[in-house]
Amino acid sequence: MKRMLRNDFSWSKSRHEKFVECQRAYLFHYYQSWGGWDKAAPARTRELYILKKLSNRYTWAGNIVHSNIRDALHSIRRGESQDAGAIIGLARDTMRRDFVASKKRAYWTQNIRKDFSGLIEHEYEEPVSDDVWRENWANVEQALSWFFRSDWPRQAQAWSPEQVLEIDEMDFDRSFCTIDGVKVFAAPDLAFRGDDGCVHIIDWKTGRSREGYDEQVVLYALYLEQRYSLPIDRMQATLVYLNHGEQKTVSIDKASIDTTLARFQSSVASMRNVLADVSGNVPASEERFVAAQNALACARCPFRRPCGMALAAGETRATGCDTSS
Repeated sequence: MKRMLRNDFSWSKSRHEKFVECQRAYLFHYYQSWGGWDKAAPARTRELYILKKLSNRYTWAGNIVHSNIRDALHSIRRGESQDAGAIIGLARDTMRRDFVASKKRAYWTQNIRKDFSGLIEHEYEEPVSDDVWRENWANVEQALSWFFRSDWPRQAQAWSPEQVLEIDEMDFDRSFCTIDGVKVFAAPDLAFRGDDGCVHIIDWKTGRSREGYDEQVVLYALYLEQRYSLPIDRMQATLVYLNHGEQKTVSIDKASIDTTLARFQSSVASMRNVLADVSGNVPASEERFVAAQNALACARCPFRRPCGMALAAGETRATGCDTSS
């Protein structure tokens, strides 16, 4: 029997970040694009759906790194040997194919690949130099090279099947916990039981440290506690900054959990405040969703055309402002 899709209210870190940055973009992404996967959907719905699937070059690079690390860890767990050079070469080839298809804007008529639709820079014909594109690839190469030189592949070889809980897998039927009655989606990059008896949560990062990273792994701990019935006081979390070769331990304790839950509750309350019907997850009128008063946010937004901010975004890029942060 075909499963009926419903746009139920849920929460995730990415959903929260979009709401905080621009409520209008949040409305487009989570509500007005709903059903746009159907090619027979109304034109505006279809447009919003395709636009929301686009990435910017930084997110694209990060996803390439994460997917290659995920695949490498699974391969190691199967006992297969790893050729770092070959893997990095395949990543480069994938990005070249992605780039060519995106530049042709093929995403409007076909699926490029499962984890990639296209690039915002191509949709809006942004003047990105060849040097900038090469730098984007260099960051991917640097992150993957550090990972394969690190101790992580060797550690993965030593884990028994029972030790590995998750490796970057999003299953919409299982990858969530429930907090205060709200479905909270979570997909740890890596979670395993260590020889020390602790559950280790690892989050790979390809950029700079940002606010919210600590709370993200605390939420992963809450998810693992609920899904696997594990004691949260026996969990440890680490942020691994691949491009800097640095690792940061994040405390999973009462203080960090209380702070995370308080901010989660505040976020949920704000999101529900712009619903006309909370139980049915029906949004209020578009005017209730405040557009960002931040030209930098507009400059990296995939919805700048339907929102009417394409010109302002172009003017921001013309000033030479950095929109990557």
